[in-house]
Amino acid sequence: MADKPPSRPMKYPYTTAAQIAQFPLKFHVKNQWIWKYYFVSLVVCFPVFYKINSLVNSPGNVEKWEAAKKKEREEAAHGHH
Repeated sequence: MADKPPSRPMKYPYTTAAQIAQFPLKFHVKNQWIWKYYFVSLVVCFPVFYKINSLVNSPGNVEKWEAAKKKEREEAAHGHH
């Protein structure tokens, strides 16, 4: 009995699983512009984000940040704001 799929879909899928099963994902991916441009934007933005990340996490910048945080902790320990 459970081996055979239903002969026709429900008029309104009540359960979440039925709604997911009947969702026309292929249609949306094919006909909506956002999907195409999402993947294009990933390819275009990845080098920019990589460069920003490498600049931010450079050894000199990390040392400067640690020194600033150490100074903040010392000032907070002494009651200065």
